[in-house]
Amino acid sequence: MNQRISALGLDVGKKRIGVAGCDGMGLIASGLTTIDRQSFSQVVAALQELIQQRQVQVLVVGLPYSMDGSLGFQARQVQKFAGYLGPALGLPVEYVDERLTSFQAEELLKAERISPSRHKHLIDRKAAALILQQWLDSRRESPLPPAHP
Repeated sequence: MNQRISALGLDVGKKRIGVAGCDGMGLIASGLTTIDRQSFSQVVAALQELIQQRQVQVLVVGLPYSMDGSLGFQARQVQKFAGYLGPALGLPVEYVDERLTSFQAEELLKAERISPSRHKHLIDRKAAALILQQWLDSRRESPLPPAHP
């Protein structure tokens, strides 16, 4: 029996946060919205609404590792932000290596004949969907062992 999962994928940037959600079976991630970052409380309010609507259980945050696999300045900024966000929303936070997701998102837009430079909000949303899809796929590949009574 498959367990229902509801997660939000977040592509956290300095100006915007791309947000993605998944179907109830945890198979397919899709972009939901892009939040323009004005204040922490404004971001929390926008996410709380989605969390209630979708009965979200976990936040999946893309962590922008450096190409050498280290945590650079931006990755530490994202960790700091998510470290406040999780408790503010009352949800656990899990991280996914998001190297190249923005590049992949731009390539997907180009394939759809959409100009990435004119649609930055779409890049963020697609990147969030790629982050969440990566997390969903990794959960299916290594499912948690069954609990013993």
